[in-house]
Amino acid sequence: MTPIIQSLLDTDLYKFTMWQTMLHRHPQAEAEYSFVCRNLPGYPLTELLPDINQQLDHLCSLRFQPDELAYLRGLRFIKGDFVDFLRIFSFQRDFIRASANGSTLVIQAIGPQVHTMGFEIFVLAIVNELYFRRFSQEAALAEGRQRLKGKIAVLRAFTQEPQLRNPFEFFDFGVRRRFSRDWQTEVVTTLKREVPEYFKGTSNVLLAKTLGLVPIGTMAHEYLQTYQALGMTLRDFQRAALEDWVQEYRGDLGVALTDVVGMDAFLADFDLYFAKLFDGLRHDSGDPFVWGEKALAHYAKLRVDPQNKRLVFSDGLNIEKALALYRAFAGRTQTGFGIGTHLTNDVGLTPLNIVMKLTRCNGRPVAKLADSPGKTLCTDETFLAYLRQVFKFPMTPGMAAVATV
Repeated sequence: MTPIIQSLLDTDLYKFTMWQTMLHRHPQAEAEYSFVCRNLPGYPLTELLPDINQQLDHLCSLRFQPDELAYLRGLRFIKGDFVDFLRIFSFQRDFIRASANGSTLVIQAIGPQVHTMGFEIFVLAIVNELYFRRFSQEAALAEGRQRLKGKIAVLRAFTQEPQLRNPFEFFDFGVRRRFSRDWQTEVVTTLKREVPEYFKGTSNVLLAKTLGLVPIGTMAHEYLQTYQALGMTLRDFQRAALEDWVQEYRGDLGVALTDVVGMDAFLADFDLYFAKLFDGLRHDSGDPFVWGEKALAHYAKLRVDPQNKRLVFSDGLNIEKALALYRAFAGRTQTGFGIGTHLTNDVGLTPLNIVMKLTRCNGRPVAKLADSPGKTLCTDETFLAYLRQVFKFPMTPGMAAVATV
C-alpha cells in the first residue's frame, strides 16, 4: 500500500510550536489523545483498521531528514536544541493503538506528551485518505477542480470591491481533513499561482517548505488544556499557559486561541499585559461576528489600538464567509482567515468530521468548553461540571460531554 505520510513535516506548524514549548516547559507531562468521528461516515471506519495499522507502522519508521531539519532551524522561533531533539526523534509504535469497539473505530495515543502529541494530524490525514480512497477518485477530483475554479472566480470578482483599510488574506488550514495529500498539494499550488494577492500561506510545513510559502500557526486547544492538569489552581490555567508562551517565543507567534473555556472566560484572563504582548486572537467556535465584536470591545476597554492587532478566523470557513467577516472587521482591525475543509476536501463528497483530542494529562481529565454546541469535549462529567462552575460557563443544549473512550 502506498504510504500516505511520507515526510514528518507533512503536518501543521502549530504541532511544532506547541511541541517545542512542552519540551522546554513540561517535558515530564504524560498525555492521552483519543480519536472521535463526530458525524456518520458512509461506511464503518472499522473497515479501515488493517490499513490504518499498516500506515501507523510506516509512520513510526520515518525520521526527519537533514533538509527538513535545516528548514526548521531556519525558522527564527524554532530553537536549536529542539531541532537537535527532532534529529533523533521517531514515533514509538507502543504509544499508539488502533482497534475496534464494535463498529466504532478506536485510536488512542498514550504516553509522554512529547512523544504522543505529534500523532494527531498524521492520524487524521491517514484516516481521511484511506476513507476517501474507496470513492471514485476521477469524479471527486473533477468536481474538486471545478469548485476550486469557482472559488478563484469569487476572489477575482472581489478585486472589484473598494478595499478596506487592511488587506484580505487567507491561509490553507486543511491538513487534518484533506481528501488526500496530492489534492492538498494541487489546491495550494493552484491558489499560490492564481490568487497570490490574497493567498498568503499554509499550516502544512512540508508545503510551505516545498512551495516557498509562509508556514502559519501558533497554538491549538491541547496546549491550553494541558495546563488544566499541571498542578496550578484550575482558575489560573489560561494565564499560566499564555505566560509560558510569551516566555518561550518572546514576541513571535503572537496569536492566542480563545475558546478552550469560552470567549468570555478567556477575556477575563486576557488583561492589558497579555493584550499588549500578543499580536491578536484566533476564533474557533461560536458566532464569529459576535466574537469579533467582543474582541474589539475588549481592546477598546483596555485602550489598546485594534489597528495594531489581528483577528484570525478559522472555524468552518468558506471563501464567502471569510469575505463577509472581512467586510465586517477589516476597517477596524487586521484580519486573517484560515480555511480548511472547504479548500482541501470540497470535492462533492461528505467530509468526515474527525478529531483526535487530548482527553487526559498526568492522569487527570482535561476538557474544552467550546462556544459552539457539539464541540465540547471531555470524558469525565464530574470534571466538566467543575470546569463549568469555576469559569461560570453556561450549560446550553448540545453541550454535553462527548465520550471518546
